[in-house]
Amino acid sequence: MKKYKYISLFLLSLSIISCDVNNELEEIPEEVVEEVALNTAGLNFSSYVAVGASFTAGFTDNALFKVAQQNSFPNILASKFGTTFNQPLMNDNIGGMLFGGQPRADGSFGPRLYFYSDSVEECPNYTGPTLLGVDRNDEDFVPEIPTTEATEIVSGSFNNFGVPGAKSFHLIAPGLGNIAGLAVNPPQANPYFVRMASSANTSVLQDAMAQNPTFFTLSEVGGNDVLGYALSGGDGSNPITPTTTFDFAFNTLVSTLTGAGAKGVVANVPYITSLSHFTTVPYNALNPNDKCTGPGLVAQIDNLNMQLYGPLKQIFTASGEPNRIDLMSKTEANPLLIFDEDATDMSAQITGALTPTLGAQTAAAFGAIFGKARHATANDLFVLPSSSAIATVVDVAPAPINVNGISYPLQDKWVLTPEEQTAIKTATDAYNATIESVASANANVALVDFKGVLEEASTGGIMFDEYNLTTNLVVGGLVSLDGVHLTARGYALMANKILEAMDNEFGSNFTKATNGLAKAGNYPTNYSSQLK
Repeated sequence: MKKYKYISLFLLSLSIISCDVNNELEEIPEEVVEEVALNTAGLNFSSYVAVGASFTAGFTDNALFKVAQQNSFPNILASKFGTTFNQPLMNDNIGGMLFGGQPRADGSFGPRLYFYSDSVEECPNYTGPTLLGVDRNDEDFVPEIPTTEATEIVSGSFNNFGVPGAKSFHLIAPGLGNIAGLAVNPPQANPYFVRMASSANTSVLQDAMAQNPTFFTLSEVGGNDVLGYALSGGDGSNPITPTTTFDFAFNTLVSTLTGAGAKGVVANVPYITSLSHFTTVPYNALNPNDKCTGPGLVAQIDNLNMQLYGPLKQIFTASGEPNRIDLMSKTEANPLLIFDEDATDMSAQITGALTPTLGAQTAAAFGAIFGKARHATANDLFVLPSSSAIATVVDVAPAPINVNGISYPLQDKWVLTPEEQTAIKTATDAYNATIESVASANANVALVDFKGVLEEASTGGIMFDEYNLTTNLVVGGLVSLDGVHLTARGYALMANKILEAMDNEFGSNFTKATNGLAKAGNYPTNYSSQLK
């Protein structure tokens, strides 16, 4: 009883004390953010034109589509400039194009990618970028069919002259928009420019100048000049543009755009091999510890070592290259077997060494297949589509030496060797030297360092508001599902970097003005598969 008495007395004392306390809290004043007016420093945005390639167009997830175009960095810039900006919009959010009412037989110009996750099963069939409309668990599902026809001209005048796939010299070439050029093989016209060209013989630069630009952006010129080579694994089908050709094209573009007094921003070229298209597939993708693929791999290792890798290693070792081929491990991740055009050709040595045991015909086949083969190293880069080729059966090779990357060398188109990477870097450095020289010599031109942006994003990440953007595929937030082009949020960051360069060069204050910059949270990193 005493215990309860003490508690009641304590509560009573609290109630008495509370009578003497002012329970009204002082109102917390709302923080007033001072409005900062935009100062354009006299820049004239009345006719803004954007000239470039796929980034300028807003290409995302391996396609061009309406919403991506609306989130293109030039359209974001135009909203900050307060100016009208017309774009040659696609018909839908499916992406891709039809040619004469039909999709391309080779699968190019197909629909956009979306992220597909088959996470129900312990060992999913597939998780990753997938063509819109495809269900990886149902082989009868086909991709969505685009509705945009390449040969249907979009009427009107435009401000966005971003042409996906265009190289530097394409932008000044007459006839790039000639419909007739689509019917020849290889095509002599670009279907994206065909849709918007003012005439059959005009050039991208000519149509851009017809808008009487007062301000311009010239971006990613030079990117496709090395990207085509890189995407094809340096196999020779899409060569790097010679520096002299690039220099002439870039000088022509800048001198023409600034010739009537327009000011603008040019961008340098990043090291494209830092993009996730080239960094996602590991060189040692054959992992015996993988719970799904490991058991099947382990079951083959003894035979592979005895019948293939052991004999090849002996031959290469006797020829002075002991590390070119190694035996496979049952406990550690194993490197892929690749074809290297720069490797010493050991066809004759292999044929000669194996003829006594295999016979001349079979030994010659081994020599032809493995004469330039080697195991990959950490210095090799694999293009993203190689993931669908690894461990598949090669029809032209005899069993059992017909499994891609395991018993048959992955072909040149799937891998960038160190020599090929050096060729890309050398060309990129030469392009950038020209870009920086032209920009520094022209008071009407500001330079934005996209090379530095990508380097930062690929080595730890770059902050954009509260988000840390990296080049990691799917989860990084900067690079879209094709591993090359940017997400909408990435393009917003790109727009802000251009505005920052303008402030530094021309004295504007977009980086300080109220709502002068794009906000990261307003732009997505992935588009829904339901968006069509």
